[in-house]
Amino acid sequence: MTVPICLWSGPRNVSTALMYSFAQLKNVRVVDEPLYGHYLRVSGAEHPGRQEILDAMNCDGDAVMRMLLFAQSEDPSVVLFIKHMAHHLLDLDLAFLQATNNVFLIRDPREMLPSLTIQLPHATLADTGLQRQWELFSNLTESGQGPAVLDSRELLRDPETVLCALCTHLDLEFDPGMLSWHAGGRPEDGIWAPHWYHAVHQSTGFAPYKAKLDFPENLQALLDECSPYYEKLYRHALRADAAGD
Repeated sequence: MTVPICLWSGPRNVSTALMYSFAQLKNVRVVDEPLYGHYLRVSGAEHPGRQEILDAMNCDGDAVMRMLLFAQSEDPSVVLFIKHMAHHLLDLDLAFLQATNNVFLIRDPREMLPSLTIQLPHATLADTGLQRQWELFSNLTESGQGPAVLDSRELLRDPETVLCALCTHLDLEFDPGMLSWHAGGRPEDGIWAPHWYHAVHQSTGFAPYKAKLDFPENLQALLDECSPYYEKLYRHALRADAAGD
């Protein structure tokens, strides 16, 4: 039985680059944030391009996930790689998580928050998805699943090692083609791409990791909220130097 892969990320975590990487596999079809419209409808959040997204998407999240699981069952020759934001899981029946391979993508909030607050100047802990990621990871682990955790720093330090480890976890065959892609957008990009995907559209692969040394003082309180959840998840992350050993 072919099981779809759900990537549960936070914003500004190189999640789109990871989606582009998996799109290079011949037996994988990627889906870009299918619950975004649902999240905007339920939360009332003011995001760039909000009305355009609401008008373009199916905003019934439960129906969206039913359709995706049905599509996977109808064509088991192709694996769905579904990129999600963890904070999009609002007012949803989460039973579908028992029928998916779940992967968590995290990023040190010291590096993520300055980028996030460019688009969302008043971002909160909920906007980062970190608390939601930890709750989901804990619940899935308690239910007997073994979800993978990727850290963006580890991924950028050694994409091949970390992707090999992830593919092994997902029973997929790693392909070196996952390490590069053509510059520009993809047909699967969400309608929100012009607001969020500038950097990845200029890329042709995973950018080398560069530490960000300066951190804005005004974000310190939010960093203090985020860090405990990040640190708990990071303990489970696949490592560039040991591939999770």
